[in-house]
Amino acid sequence: MSTNPKRDVFASLARVGTALSSPIRIEFLELLAQSERSVEQLAGLTGTTVANTSQHLQRLRQAGLIVGRKEGLYVFYRLAGDEVVALLSAMARVGEAYVADVERIVRLYFAQKDELEPVPAKEVLERARKSLVTVLDVRPPEEFAAGHVPGAINIPVQELEKRIKELPKRREVIAYCRGPYCLMSFEAVEKLRKKGWRARRLENGLPEWRAAGLPVVEEAES
Repeated sequence: MSTNPKRDVFASLARVGTALSSPIRIEFLELLAQSERSVEQLAGLTGTTVANTSQHLQRLRQAGLIVGRKEGLYVFYRLAGDEVVALLSAMARVGEAYVADVERIVRLYFAQKDELEPVPAKEVLERARKSLVTVLDVRPPEEFAAGHVPGAINIPVQELEKRIKELPKRREVIAYCRGPYCLMSFEAVEKLRKKGWRARRLENGLPEWRAAGLPVVEEAES
């Protein structure tokens, strides 16, 4: 440690910034915000080699953003805490406000896909408790099992068209997925509207919901 503790802190914070300098590492954090995963699972989900995935995860672990545990021959990782989700959310807000490329992509791509404002989390919780809306989780089943909005129905987006009749048609559907840039909820809302359902997206996703201190249901392992 140097004689300047402020700079020591800044040096440690710079390691966090360096860890976040890779798009694939940010994608890994998004996936780990949904549920604990092994190196092999993350490699398969992102199309990255196991060796490269392991190297990226070590960078994230050294920065204190994730923690790991070994189970047999496999290593499983998860986020260090909800503060990591808050950090990613802050990055997104700064990017949308001050980085021209981010603002342009959000405006031209995401806003174009759905011009309706997403529904704030607390409003969704209140309306769901009053049975005024159906909350639809379009993530994979393993992510749903690891944590979901109370009362949510899980229909992965690729199964939605053949299972759409499971949703009450007289209620508005609020769909959510992994986070603000996750396209699964956009796709789900588009499919529902084409079939005559009233549908909107939840603002952000399950990780942000959890980080806000809102209730989350976790299914017990069998």
